[in-house]
Amino acid sequence: MSTDTAVAPPAGPATPPVDWNRARALVHSAGRAAAPPVRHLAPADADGCTLAAGLAPVTDLPAFPTSSVDGWAVRGPAPWRVVGRVLAGAPAPALTTDGTTVEIATGAMVPAGTAAILRIEESTRTADGLVTGVPRPAPEWRLPGEEARAGEELVPAGTPVDPGVIGLAASCGLDTLAVRRPPRAALLVFGDELLTAGPPGAGRVRDALGPSVPGWLRRYGAAVAPADVVVPVADTRAAHVAALRAALDEAELVCTTGGTMHGPVDHLHPALAELGAEYVVNTVAVRPGFPMLLARLTRADGAVRFVAGLPGNPQSAVVALVSLVAPLLAGMQGRGLPHLPRVTLAAAVPGRGAYTHLALVRLDGTDGRAHPVPHVGSSMLRGLATADGFAVIPPGDAGKPGDEVSLVPLPLLPGERLR
Repeated sequence: MSTDTAVAPPAGPATPPVDWNRARALVHSAGRAAAPPVRHLAPADADGCTLAAGLAPVTDLPAFPTSSVDGWAVRGPAPWRVVGRVLAGAPAPALTTDGTTVEIATGAMVPAGTAAILRIEESTRTADGLVTGVPRPAPEWRLPGEEARAGEELVPAGTPVDPGVIGLAASCGLDTLAVRRPPRAALLVFGDELLTAGPPGAGRVRDALGPSVPGWLRRYGAAVAPADVVVPVADTRAAHVAALRAALDEAELVCTTGGTMHGPVDHLHPALAELGAEYVVNTVAVRPGFPMLLARLTRADGAVRFVAGLPGNPQSAVVALVSLVAPLLAGMQGRGLPHLPRVTLAAAVPGRGAYTHLALVRLDGTDGRAHPVPHVGSSMLRGLATADGFAVIPPGDAGKPGDEVSLVPLPLLPGERLR
């Protein structure tokens, strides 16, 4: 087994945390190894999947010279005698004689022998039915291969299939696409202290992760149904084991919230041991959110399942999502390790000693610089709601104004772009 996919048996709290960059690589590699098989679907049925092979046209685009206006395809000097009409979707007989023209529609095939296309609104018909006018100097048609050549890769493997990709595939003449379907995910929210309705009080807090984590998962390409979200799961080992067993029967990835430490009501580690799980990553050297984990289970039929243990504090849970779940789902969909763009800090960001610091920032729409946001405690969501992503401050370092650092963008819907 390669070092990138090596795992360890469940261990106690003394397990050293894994470097943040290495943790991302480990879980991505584990996801690639467990990627679902490639399927071939009609483009219209592939929405939400991921391309497993590059998209390339079977012919030149366009496949033949195509009129870009309504007008007259003419040969030789004016005036021109009308000898026919060419509409979109029909073959175009060649113009073989000077002084002749055919009426042509936008999108129609340009006849061989055409010297120019005269726009209909810039033409005149004489009393005896001849066409006159002055064609514009630039050609009024699209040339074969102007958009793409046959076999040219237009969209690479790993691209999410959205309506734009579907339309392009159809225009390329493709009847099927090689894709991987979205992995199915579930969410188990641990905690007797959680309320699912009403205001917090009397020692109980409102669950913020049950409503929000499924949306993050969908933005990373997973499929999550309402029935796949269980809130809350009781703080007992038996309840944890039962909930995990049920979720793992259906989902390839089960995310849990809370219970990632080793306190009196933290039952995730014992439950994973009882289920025969092995850790891909057990704690990560990142702040906030270091008591995160990813475990793997292999079923009797050989199917691989994952459990992502997210901390119970809301912002820490999102840090675990961007650190472990995003690379895992990218790997399971045949995509590369998520790219981290570079941004320039507008203000100082403290370091976290030997840990990587993921600091919430907002990108300035004017100069593009990254501004740290307030209200960023591990239990807070106010800062997260106004942020664009996390600035990455390496271990043993601090961010200074003007420093260029990596950014972990918050997940977006397919087709969206970073603000």
